[in-house]
Amino acid sequence: MKSLYVKTIMVVLIVCLVAVTGFTAGQRDEAVIRIGVAGAHSGDLASYGLPTVNAAELVAEMYNAEGGINGARVQLIVEDDVCQPEVAANIAAKLVGDGVVAVIGHICSGATFAALGTYLDSDILAISPSATAPDLTQSGEYPNFFRTIASDDAQARMQVDFALDTLNVRRIAVLHDRGDYGRGLAENARDFIQADGRGQVVVFDGVTPGAVDYSAIIARIEQSNADAVIYGGYHPEASRIVGQMRDRGMQTLFISGDGVKDDTFIQTAGPASEGVYATGPMDLSGNPVAMDAARRHREKYGEDPGPFFLEAYAAALALFNAIEIGGTDYDGIANALRNNTVDTSVGPIRFDRRGDAEGVGFAVYQVQNGVYVELR
Repeated sequence: MKSLYVKTIMVVLIVCLVAVTGFTAGQRDEAVIRIGVAGAHSGDLASYGLPTVNAAELVAEMYNAEGGINGARVQLIVEDDVCQPEVAANIAAKLVGDGVVAVIGHICSGATFAALGTYLDSDILAISPSATAPDLTQSGEYPNFFRTIASDDAQARMQVDFALDTLNVRRIAVLHDRGDYGRGLAENARDFIQADGRGQVVVFDGVTPGAVDYSAIIARIEQSNADAVIYGGYHPEASRIVGQMRDRGMQTLFISGDGVKDDTFIQTAGPASEGVYATGPMDLSGNPVAMDAARRHREKYGEDPGPFFLEAYAAALALFNAIEIGGTDYDGIANALRNNTVDTSVGPIRFDRRGDAEGVGFAVYQVQNGVYVELR
């Protein structure tokens, strides 16, 4: 009996050892490169973040179908920061713990600022399709940050030039939502107006995000006899401000940025959105890579892609190409991004020493008959 018992125990131990060894070997056999995808995937700004998830999924599928990156499968780790800095900081720590080698995102500038320090401390770079605050690249504090969209100073310059040269307005109210993105855009616009000398900033103020009633600031705009409003912020507040201005009978021109250049703004503001101007990334629908990306999006998700999809698709293409060239370590990826040109959905790009993509820019759009139309 004792001999049989010992033999039985030995057999069980051998079987367990083989199972564990086989499981471990299986884990080793599948090389994986983990990429974080961080942004607003729920809440009011989800329409900005979810297209980036779709873009990353499509590019990852394309690479994995061809054997991955240098034989390693791409695994996306998707995290929702709701575009809130405090949430983004926690998400960054989680992604570091998950072992990502790079992050596609974040989407909002404030959330991006909050996350970058954690990534920098861990030698992880982030590449954003939509975080446009100038200081993300111009301050020199974040050498681990790259983006596939132009910065807000370029966007504000275009807004001011359009207002002064094309619309011929002179009295301008400049508003913002007090966030990193909106305030930065507004401050740049204010400074460009003052430096130009032809226009006058008759109101400069921040509004409270999420408020229902903006009648106080609208009354100030009306009393100032402003010809136009330049607004830095996102579509939820812009739609309420424009709607309440129109309800008051004010036909003051309204100009904003890529935070408003979204069909969700039109749907929310309704008829009040008609005639609104917004700057946003140039129309890239004629780009062959962009055309293919949009086609694949329609086939997989059954609808046209949303805001920043093409910039996110470009970010994923550039990042995966850099990993293929430079490996998964921080210096290898960063050097490959700066020293190699890759064809993307926003055109052929490489990144300057600050992390800005060379060759990308903005255009001016206007809501006409319920859709945004590119003017220039």
